[in-house]
Amino acid sequence: MSDLLQILQKYKNSRIALYGLGIETEKIIRRYGSQFLFTGLLDGYREEGSMYGMPVISFQEAAESGVKLILVVARPGSCRAIAKKMKQKCICNQIDLYDVRGRDLCADETIRYDLKNIEGITKSQLNQAMDAHSILSFDLFDTLIMRNTLFYTDIFDIMNSQLKSMGILIEDFSKKRTDAEKHLSRFGAPVLEEIYCYLLEETHVDGISAQMLAQMEWEIDLELVVPRRELCELAAEKYVQGKPVYIVSDSYYDKKRIERLLEKCEIDFYTELLISCEYGAGKTQTLFSILKEKITDRSCLHIGDDLAADVEAADRYGLDSCRIYSGIDLLEAAGYLGMWDHLSNLSDRIKAGIFTARLFNSPFWFENDERKIGIGNAFDLGYLLFAPMITDFVVWFQEQVVRHELKNIWFCARDGYLIKILYDELVGNDTSVYFLTSRIAVVRAGVENAEDIRYVGSMKFAGSLKEQLKERFGIFLEDKNNGKQEAGQLTDYSDIILEQAAEHRRNYLAYIDGLHTGEGDLAFFDFVAKGTCQFFVQKLVPNHCRGFYFLQLEKENSGEKDLDIEPFYSTEELENSAIYENYYILETILTSGQPSVSGFDTKGRALYAQETRSREDLECSSVVQEGIRSYFHTYLNLCPKGERIGNKKLDERMLELIHGIEVMDDAFRGMIVEDPFFNRCTEMGDLL
Repeated sequence: MSDLLQILQKYKNSRIALYGLGIETEKIIRRYGSQFLFTGLLDGYREEGSMYGMPVISFQEAAESGVKLILVVARPGSCRAIAKKMKQKCICNQIDLYDVRGRDLCADETIRYDLKNIEGITKSQLNQAMDAHSILSFDLFDTLIMRNTLFYTDIFDIMNSQLKSMGILIEDFSKKRTDAEKHLSRFGAPVLEEIYCYLLEETHVDGISAQMLAQMEWEIDLELVVPRRELCELAAEKYVQGKPVYIVSDSYYDKKRIERLLEKCEIDFYTELLISCEYGAGKTQTLFSILKEKITDRSCLHIGDDLAADVEAADRYGLDSCRIYSGIDLLEAAGYLGMWDHLSNLSDRIKAGIFTARLFNSPFWFENDERKIGIGNAFDLGYLLFAPMITDFVVWFQEQVVRHELKNIWFCARDGYLIKILYDELVGNDTSVYFLTSRIAVVRAGVENAEDIRYVGSMKFAGSLKEQLKERFGIFLEDKNNGKQEAGQLTDYSDIILEQAAEHRRNYLAYIDGLHTGEGDLAFFDFVAKGTCQFFVQKLVPNHCRGFYFLQLEKENSGEKDLDIEPFYSTEELENSAIYENYYILETILTSGQPSVSGFDTKGRALYAQETRSREDLECSSVVQEGIRSYFHTYLNLCPKGERIGNKKLDERMLELIHGIEVMDDAFRGMIVEDPFFNRCTEMGDLL
C-alpha cells in the first residue's frame, strides 16, 4: 500500500481538502475521488473558482466545512513553505496537515545542532587571561592554524595518490609513514627526513629519496594549512601591545619550514619558535623546560588544544594553561553534524576537513548562552552547504562529456551560469556555450501545433488564462471580464499562438546559427527540470540533444517524447533526497545576474524581460556564488584527480544543514525565490 493511500485510509469517513492545483492533484481526484470525501481544493494564489470538477476554497471555508485533513500535493521544497504558512492555522483548527509522501507537516522533525554538551572559554574570558600574564605561549597545529583535512593522516593518503601517479608504489603507505614516526618518537623528536629515511630502509623502495619525500609531504601540508583567524587576531593584538609571544610546537618540520607555514598563514606576531625536532624533545618531554629557561620568572600563559601536551605538560612545568577546542573537537561535540556515517574515502575526508576548517575555524563558539551553531554570511552558505554537491555534479558532468566524446557543450541560461564557469575552470578552457534560453523563450519559439500548446497548458500557472497568454506567449487580450478567470483554454487561441511562434522561431534560429555549433551530439545542461527546454530546443537544432540534469522531474508523465536525459540523480535516488527538497534554494543562487530571456530580435540578439529581482537579492546571490567558487578551487587543489569520488549522501547531509543550523544572514533569508513561467514567488526564509 502506498504512503498516499495509507494516509487517505486514516480519513476514510472524514472530509479532506487537497492543497495544490497541479496535474498531480487531478490524478488523485481521478483515482480516489469516488472513495474519499474530497471537499475542495486549496491554493496559495486562489480562493475561488473550480478545477477538476471541484471548488477552489479558502482555508476558512475548509475549516467551517469540517475538513479534518489537508493533503498537500506538491514537491518537497514547496511543502516546507506551505507548512510554514499553514501549520499554526491547522493546529488551531484541529486539522491534520500531511504531504503526499506521508510526512506530518505539523510535526517538527528538524534536528537543531548546538554545542551545549561541552564547556568552553569565550573570547572575552581568554582575553582577560592573556592580559593577566606577562608572556604568552601558543601551540601551533589545531590552535593557531588548522588543516583543510579531517585528520592529519589524510596528508599521507594525498601523498600516496601523488606517488602512485609518479609510478612509485609503497604498500600501506599511510600506515608505514605513521608507524615510522611512532617508532622514532620513542627516542626523541625526529625531523621529517629521518622519518622517511627509516621508512625507505624498512620498505626497500627505490626511485625516490627521503629528502624528496619530506619535501613532498611538506608542500602538501603547506597547501592544506589555514589560520584560525579570531585567535590569531587576538594573539597579534597582544604582541603589538608589547607582550612576548612564543610558539611552542611538536613538529617534525624544521624551523625553516615552520616559518614558511606561518608566512602563508600571515602569522608574524611571535618572539621565538620552539620546535620539538630542533631540540630533540616534545612538549610532554622537556620542551616546556626550555621555554621556562627563556622566560625566567615571569608569568606565562600557554594556550593549546591538546589536554595532555598543552595543559597537563604545561602545568608540570609551572606554567598556567588554557585549553581551546580544535575544529575537530567542536565537530565531534556536534555529533559530526550527522556526517560521520557518510565518510568513506579520502575525498569525503577532504570535504569534511574543508567544512570543519571554515565552520569551526573560531574556537569561540560559546559567546551566546544557547551555543547555537550558525552561519553568519552568504559567502559561507555557498562555501559550506551548497558547494560540495555542486562540485560533485561538475566533476560528474565532465566525466559524462568525456565518456560520450561530446564536443558541443551547452549550459542553459540562467541556471547554467555558474556551472559553466566551474566546468570551464575544471577542464581548462572556455569552449562551452552559455546558451541563452528560458522556458518562456523556447515555448514561444518551439510550439508547432495544438498538442504542443496543450502540453504547455498542462503545466500549472498561478493566474487567469489571460495572464497565462500574456506571460507565456506575449499575447495581450483586452480586459473584458474585469480581471475574472477567462473562459476557455489555451488551444482556443492556437491560431495567434502559432502565428507568433513562427516569428519567434525565425529570430531564435538567427541566434542559434550565430553559435556555430559543430557536428555531433549536444551536451545540454539543465538544473532541475521536466525537460521542457530540451523538448522545444530539440525542435530548433539539428543536433541530437543529450540532457544532463541534476535531476529530472516527473519523468513518468512529463509529456515529452524520446528525450535523451541522463540525470545526476536517478529516479530511485530522487525520492527523499535533499536536492529534491531544496532545489528551489539552489536554483535561486545558481542563476546569472541577467534578467530572464523572453525572446530574440530579427538579428538574433537576446531580448530580456524586466528584472524583477532586487539589487540586494542579486548582490546576495553573487556572494553565495563567490563562496561556491572558492570551495571548488580549494577542493580541486587538495583532492588528487584520481580521488575525486562523488558522495551524494555526504553532499546531501551538508545541504540539509541549512535547516539544522542558524542561518543568520538576513539578506539571504529575505531573497525572493521566483518562477515567472509558473507565476509564483516565495520568500527564501519560508524554505528554511
